[in-house]
Amino acid sequence: MAWFRAASGVARLALRRNLARSPYHVARAGALPRFQPARCFHSTQLRRAAPVPRPVPLSRLTDSFLDGTSSVYLEELQRAWEADPSSVDESWDNFFRNFVGQATTSPGISGQTIHESMRLLLLVRAYQVNGHMKANLDPLGLEEREISDDLDLALYGFTEADLDREFFLGVWRMSGFLSENRPVQTLRSILERLEQAYCGTVGYEYMHIPNRDQCNWLRERIETVKPREYSQERRQVILDRLAWSTLFENFLATKWKAAKRFGLEGGETLIPGMKEMFDRAADLGVESIVIGMPHRGRLNVLGNVVRKPLRQIFSEFSGGTKPVEEGEGLYTGTGDVKYHLGTSYDRPTRGGKMIHLSLVANPSHLEAVDPVVVGKARAKQYYSNDIERTRNMGVLIHGDGSFAGQGVVYETLHLSALPNYTTGGTIHIVVNNQVAFTTDPKYGRSSQYCTDVAKALSAPIFHVNGDDVEAVVHVCELAAEWRQTFHSDVVVDVVCYRRFGHNEIDEPSFTQPKMYRVIQDHPSALELYENQLLESGRVSKEDVDRMRNKVSTILEEEFINSKDYVPRKRDWLSAYWAGFKSPEQISRIRNTGVKPEILKRVGQAITTLPENFKPHRAIKRIFQQRAEMIESEEGIDWALAEALAFATLIVEGNHVRLSGQDVERGTFSHRHAVVHDQETGEMYCPLDHIIINQDEEMFTVSNSSLSEFGVLGFELGYSMENPNSLVLWEAQFGDFANGAQVMFDQFLSSGEAKWLRQTGLVVLLPHGYDGQGPEHSSGRVERFLQMSDDNPYIIPEMDPTLRKQIQECNWQVVNVTTPANYFHVLRRQLHRDFRKPLIVMSPKNLLRHKDCKSHLSEFDDVLGHPGFDKQGTRFKRLIKDRNDHKEIEEGIDRLILCSGKVYYELDEARRKIQNGTTSQFVELNSFAPFLMTSSSES
Repeated sequence: MAWFRAASGVARLALRRNLARSPYHVARAGALPRFQPARCFHSTQLRRAAPVPRPVPLSRLTDSFLDGTSSVYLEELQRAWEADPSSVDESWDNFFRNFVGQATTSPGISGQTIHESMRLLLLVRAYQVNGHMKANLDPLGLEEREISDDLDLALYGFTEADLDREFFLGVWRMSGFLSENRPVQTLRSILERLEQAYCGTVGYEYMHIPNRDQCNWLRERIETVKPREYSQERRQVILDRLAWSTLFENFLATKWKAAKRFGLEGGETLIPGMKEMFDRAADLGVESIVIGMPHRGRLNVLGNVVRKPLRQIFSEFSGGTKPVEEGEGLYTGTGDVKYHLGTSYDRPTRGGKMIHLSLVANPSHLEAVDPVVVGKARAKQYYSNDIERTRNMGVLIHGDGSFAGQGVVYETLHLSALPNYTTGGTIHIVVNNQVAFTTDPKYGRSSQYCTDVAKALSAPIFHVNGDDVEAVVHVCELAAEWRQTFHSDVVVDVVCYRRFGHNEIDEPSFTQPKMYRVIQDHPSALELYENQLLESGRVSKEDVDRMRNKVSTILEEEFINSKDYVPRKRDWLSAYWAGFKSPEQISRIRNTGVKPEILKRVGQAITTLPENFKPHRAIKRIFQQRAEMIESEEGIDWALAEALAFATLIVEGNHVRLSGQDVERGTFSHRHAVVHDQETGEMYCPLDHIIINQDEEMFTVSNSSLSEFGVLGFELGYSMENPNSLVLWEAQFGDFANGAQVMFDQFLSSGEAKWLRQTGLVVLLPHGYDGQGPEHSSGRVERFLQMSDDNPYIIPEMDPTLRKQIQECNWQVVNVTTPANYFHVLRRQLHRDFRKPLIVMSPKNLLRHKDCKSHLSEFDDVLGHPGFDKQGTRFKRLIKDRNDHKEIEEGIDRLILCSGKVYYELDEARRKIQNGTTSQFVELNSFAPFLMTSSSES
């Protein structure tokens, strides 16, 4: 392969040289404009906007592209090789040895020169690079694309007279169908095979991948000696799956003519493609797949891929989305439309294995579910100890308009190779309708393909004609093999169409009249495949009729049974957390204090650095101060309180994960969860060394990419997989949360009500006007309070044994005042029988405030200690003023409820008044501030 790259490099240099020095061009006599194979390939010309200057086509230049200096270079190399083969690079030695050796034993190719070999080699490469531009991808035949000049034979100095000449191909061992058993072939044969491989109903884009081994792996599967062939049994399976996909949509259209269902008509081959992909993935070791997709085709995927009971789907069309029986614990929420719901099932594969499929519920916001799926897949890998990331994977289904237009797509792709976010590769399937709602591609993207964004990751992209079901199956299987082999992302672009409008009651011909005139008369993929098999004699008409009747009969039976179907609670709870309470069940409030000896032990662990470790001197001083805090049990600050919360949860066997921009050090240089050796650059994380033989991922702290939407979505998905984990996302500044507003609006604040999905995700938003200007001052606490669904007209039950206020609201919003209370609010997330999102307006100046300290006794569970009150040691909704007030005060005429930094500022003002240092606050002498954590529960 190295010689191939070297030769291509020489040729490219020659191309640039000749283009630069020759401003004139003439037509080459007898040049063949473009090879046309016996088959007819779709190759209409691309519509152009304004003309733009273009380089002169090489075929019109008077000089041969290997004349001049490049030719001299090759001749000098050959002479040097003939004199001493070891004097040239091994790749050139291999080239000349093969070429000269074959030329001496095959007189028929004695006229072939090294120059012609190079030109032929570059022609092969041109098909590998740009063959997809000539592929027949549009099932409607409407796509207008320009065929690359690189596929023009004349560009390489060949004419019609050369088509029947024989050429030696022994040097192209990487091209199986070109060289295997046939080292000498005519140019016509070579071109036919190249057209077959690269210009059929599949277009491959992979030559942008820098890893040559990966390119060769793909080439071996594309340039096969025989085109893809499926056995009679496999074709029967493919036909059966395509029949289910098509007849399912037809059945829904017949029974519910006026219902919105966002059907898959026009893209039915997605279903057999996905099923074959999952079968192949299971054969290669995948045990669980997390799926995310938009609404188009969702019901078909639910019924035919995930295998949600058809009677349940039909029941939901009749409004049966909630359990009929009412009773204790049957919380049903508000519900959502049927094409947003998720589910999970264990499905048998064609190979006899079982695979778990989870389809994540999602809102109408296209692509918003992408990072959620990837985060959930990563969590599955952690909890199943899938270190190699081969047993759990994510599959994302996209639309063409949203894949190109939604920024969260790139944010999600960008996470794919980051150490603490990778899942070992995600398979992306684009259901390419060739129109986004009413917007044509030329107005919806600037790139040639909707999938071009994936090239930034060097991901292979397989474009496939959605009418060719066998081609769809082939590339879906190839995608599964790629993912399991190279553990990186891969894209399948199924170019299809949308038989109806954006939904079934939409009129698409308002905006795409030409397209929908063609669609109206276009046969379905099932009809095309049936006819193909009938014409080839592989199936009989009786076989086709029998298969259709079987599917139709089962659908009708399931429809009848749906009338008596009773939804069960577990139907929605795909990842049911045994023992966790719904909002209708009372959850016992637990203390969150920790035994003093445990606090001391973990306190020593998180404040100790290795002896030979050389931290920055300021960091060394910080850790010494923290050690003194633990030893003296006084002056515990914010960062140490947080570290104690993490450490004690780890000791109890819980997983802790913190991510966000700059979280390892902390935006305000306060956390220092990861310390760097100033001489070696080695990193050390004290929280990785709390218990003996601690798993390296049990505590994970990771600086994220500069993304809010994608990273918050990832952590949300991660938190949904298992309740026994504390997952936190910290914004660099609180106002950056608006970069992820879709996640807050559509998932965090409403996900439980819509989809019965609980999450205990913690969101830390640094908040406060502390000299950073208006941009970085507010975490917009008012927005989160406004989105809280706590009923303002109902006074909460205050009896701790009956209190359900937090369970019945959608999330908690807190502005914590003391380090100890921060410790308890974090631990409380795991020490109760339900999960709720926690929004923390985290402080800035309190991180180092001289008065914002807590005593270690406020963290323990010892009776009589300052932190222990009538309710035990736990998060305090109301903290009494720290001044020595009596139980019953006299002369107090103003009571101020406050939280966070406001308390400390008021307290300082009061002290100044009492000390006589100011007179302007005299009227405030008689006020008693009470510390209070503002939240949806208070």
